Amino acid sequence: MSAYKLYTDNELVLLLRKGDHAAFTEIYIRYSGALYNNAYKLLKNRNEVKDIVQEIFASLWNRRSDFIINTNLAGYLYIAARYKVIKIISHQQITSKYFNLLQTSINEGFMVTDHSIREKQLAEIIEKEINELPSKMRQVFNLSRKSYLTHKEIAKTLDLSECTVKKQVNNALKILRIKLEIFHYLFIISFPIFLL
Repeated sequence: MSAYKLYTDNELVLLLRKGDHAAFTEIYIRYSGALYNNAYKLLKNRNEVKDIVQEIFASLWNRRSDFIINTNLAGYLYIAARYKVIKIISHQQITSKYFNLLQTSINEGFMVTDHSIREKQLAEIIEKEINELPSKMRQVFNLSRKSYLTHKEIAKTLDLSECTVKKQVNNALKILRIKLEIFHYLFIISFPIFLL
């Protein structure tokens, strides 16, 4: 029988701080099974529970030199396991809510492929992107595309050179083209159902 089995938890912690691997092994043997069983009762997923136990003991070993606990070792390990279990459950609930919302949206006809609806959505996206352009560029672009002014008329209205107006319009178009291409790509990979 290993002498380490006779050590108290406090003695093992002191040895652990000095980098004693045998003390670490004894702590693992003493508590890993109980931590696993407690976590499994809540998660019912062997792989996730194994990961939790492994993470707790990896963290314990990595922090061994400055390891300080305000409670006893068992209490510290159980709290660490409980925290990780709660974190996983919270993440699962958030993910579940997201997918339920997405499914509801699909069922209620959010993903309608009607041309006029998609056209309206695209117009809203374009308008939003125009509003995010730098103020002077947005002003020039709106006068060009919405008020249908020529470059010369815009230059006169805003007291700018025609060259500056032309450059602002071209830059605005370039920015919008890039953003809309990114949106189109994300749209396709997120909702391939639209392409059916």
